[in-house]
Amino acid sequence: MPPAFPERAAWGTASSLRAWQQQALEAYFGADGTAPGPRDFLTVATPGAGKTTFALRLARELMERRVVSSLTIVCPTEHLKRQWAESAARVGIRIDPEYQNGQGPVGKDFHGVAVTYATVAARPALHRNRTEARKSLVVFDEVHHAGDGLSWGDAVREAFEPATRRVALSGTPFRTDINPIPFVQYEEGPDGVRRSRADYTYGYGPALADGVVRPVIFLAYAGEMRWRTRAGDEITATLGEPLTQDQTSQAWRAALDPKGNWITQVLAAADRRLTELRRVIPDAGGLVIATDHEAARAYAKMLRAVTGQGATIVLSDDPTASKKIKAFGETDDRWMVAVRMVSEGVDIPRLCVGVYATSTSTPLFFAQAIGRFVRARKRGETASVFLPSVPTLMGHASEMEEERDHVLDRPVREDGLDDELLAEANREQDSPDVGEELPFETVEASATFDRVLYDGGEFGMNAEPGSAEEEEFLGIPGLLEPDQVSALLRKRQAEQIANERRRKTGDPRADRTAAEDIAALRRELNGLVNSWNHRTGQPQGVIHNELRRACGGPPVPQASAEEIRGRIAKIREWATKRRH
Repeated sequence: MPPAFPERAAWGTASSLRAWQQQALEAYFGADGTAPGPRDFLTVATPGAGKTTFALRLARELMERRVVSSLTIVCPTEHLKRQWAESAARVGIRIDPEYQNGQGPVGKDFHGVAVTYATVAARPALHRNRTEARKSLVVFDEVHHAGDGLSWGDAVREAFEPATRRVALSGTPFRTDINPIPFVQYEEGPDGVRRSRADYTYGYGPALADGVVRPVIFLAYAGEMRWRTRAGDEITATLGEPLTQDQTSQAWRAALDPKGNWITQVLAAADRRLTELRRVIPDAGGLVIATDHEAARAYAKMLRAVTGQGATIVLSDDPTASKKIKAFGETDDRWMVAVRMVSEGVDIPRLCVGVYATSTSTPLFFAQAIGRFVRARKRGETASVFLPSVPTLMGHASEMEEERDHVLDRPVREDGLDDELLAEANREQDSPDVGEELPFETVEASATFDRVLYDGGEFGMNAEPGSAEEEEFLGIPGLLEPDQVSALLRKRQAEQIANERRRKTGDPRADRTAAEDIAALRRELNGLVNSWNHRTGQPQGVIHNELRRACGGPPVPQASAEEIRGRIAKIREWATKRRH
C-alpha cells in the first residue's frame, strides 16, 4: 500500500488506509477520534487517490458508533452504483445497487442503496421519505453532478435535507457553470467572489509526491490536415500551429476522423508505448476515449489491424457495458475503446496508456478522463496519454497539478473557452445528427510527433511517426520516479537537438549556437511561455517581458542561445516555486 500512518490510528484499522485518508478521518473526528463530526463534509481528492475507501471507512465508523443506521450512495452512472456496492461489500457494508424508484422499502438484507442523481431527480419525495425513516448517511460521489441543472440541485436538496450526515466527494470540484452545488459551503474571498470550501483537500501534486498516483506523460501529435468545405473549397492547415478557433476546430475534427491517417498513426504509436510499458507492467492496458459510436467502432478496427487482437468496445446504449468494463479490468487484454462513459469514476487500475480521441475540451471532462490513468499500484509506474496538439488541451495538460474550487459570482465561460457544459459533454452520441449537412469532408490527415508535456515543461521536436526520434520518447521506461522522468526527458531532448544539428550540418562538432539550435531553443521557450500563460492567465507578451527583466538581454528574435537558455531555466524555476 502507499504510505500510511498506522501509529496515528485512534480506532484500529488504519493500516489499510493511505496517509491522506487517515488525515481526512482525523479532520472529521478530530485527532483523538472522539469528536462527533460535522453534518456536512466535503472531501476533494485527486482522481485515483482512493475517495471510495475513505468514504466507506467513514461510513463504517459512523455505523459502529450508531450515529447512522442507513447509507445512501448517489453516483453519476449506473456502472458506478455496482462498483460502489462491490467495494462496500469488501468492508462489510451491504448496498443494493439495483434499487429502483418503484421498488418501495429497501430489502432487510441491505444497509442501504446506491442510486444515480437522475434516479433521485425523478422522485425526490420518495428518497426524502427513505432518508427520514432512518438515521441516514448520504455519500455524494462526484458531487459536482448535483449542480448539473437547477432541477437536479433542487431535487437533491429536497431528498437529502433531512439526512443525519452528508459526505460529498469530488476529484474535480470545479464546473463551467455557476449553479451552486447542494450542501457545499461557499466563502467570499477578498475579491468578492464566492468559492467552494473543502473540509479536506488532497491534490494531484501531493498525491504524486506520496506515490499514490502515477506521473502522467502527455505525448502531443500535430500534423497536416486537408478538408473540403460545403462550398467545395479545399483547406489545408497544420495542427499545432497558430490557427483561428474555427480552423483549430475543423483541423481537430479532421485529425480524429477515421477516414484520415492521423488517428491510425497515433493509435499505432500508442500501442508501441503500451508494449514498452508491458515489459515492466505485464497487464498494462490502454483506453481510447472516442467522441461517438461510429468513431469508436472504427478505432477498434484500426487497433485490430495494428495489434492483431480485438479491442473491447463500450458504448453508452449497450446494456452489457458495465459487465464489459469489469471484465476488461480483470483481464490482461490490451485495449478498450469507449464513448466517454468511462471518463469518470471507473476503477481500472491497470490502465496505463490513453488516447484522447474526443473533441470534448472542458477542463472538468479532461481532468476526469486523465484520472482514469493515474491510479498507481506500485511506486514508479508511469501513465502516458496521447492527444492532439490543440492549445486548449495543451493548457489543460500543463495545469495537472493546479487545485481548483467551484466559483460562483462570475459570468459563465469567463475563461473564453467555447466548451459545452459537462452534462452536454457526457451526452450519448451514437452518430452525427441525421439530416445535418456535414460542415466539411476530410480529404487527408497525417500525424507528426510534436512534443511531450510533463511537469509543466515541454520536450522534444517534430518527428515523423516511426522515426528514431519518436521512438526515443515512446521507449521511455515504464518504471521511473517523477524526477527521473524529468531528467530523462531533458536528456532525450538534448540528444534530439544534437542529432538534428548533425543531420543538417554533417558536422558532429558544430557549435550549439547554430541557427537550427536557436530555433529549437526558441520553440522550447515559447512552449514553456504558453504553458505559463495557461497556468497563470498572464498574456504571453507580459511573460516574455518579465523574463527579459529577470534575465537581461534583447527580445527573443535577437537573443543568443545562451540568453534563451537562461530564460528557459528561469521559467522552470518559477514553475517549481509555484508548485511548492
